[in-house]
Amino acid sequence: MTDSLILEVAEFEHDVLTGIYSEETGRPQPLRFTVTAHLKPAPRYVPDTPLEASKNYMDLKFAASEALPQGVHFKLIEAVADHVCDTLFVQDERVLAVTVKIVKLAISENGEQIGMTLTRVRR
Repeated sequence: MTDSLILEVAEFEHDVLTGIYSEETGRPQPLRFTVTAHLKPAPRYVPDTPLEASKNYMDLKFAASEALPQGVHFKLIEAVADHVCDTLFVQDERVLAVTVKIVKLAISENGEQIGMTLTRVRR
């Protein structure tokens, strides 16, 4: 087994232009994101290890919020997840894989979580 480092920002909400049905188009809808990034870890982490030895967790949140293009309508949430993965791969070459879970909050009727999870590996 090899060492691994997994960073995660879990269950934050952001409004995104997405959907295929008439009631979904034209206005943003709330999505709940969990973003996980797999990195190759430093050989060792000691108390004074600088941030550069890891990755800022807020980069994960940024990729699923401010980094999404303004005014672009994503028909599928899978396309939103792909954009998040691409953003993290471009940001940092140490990112080996990204998993994005998206839950569509507006279509839940009884508290169920309806959505998808996409995992991409750096190629």
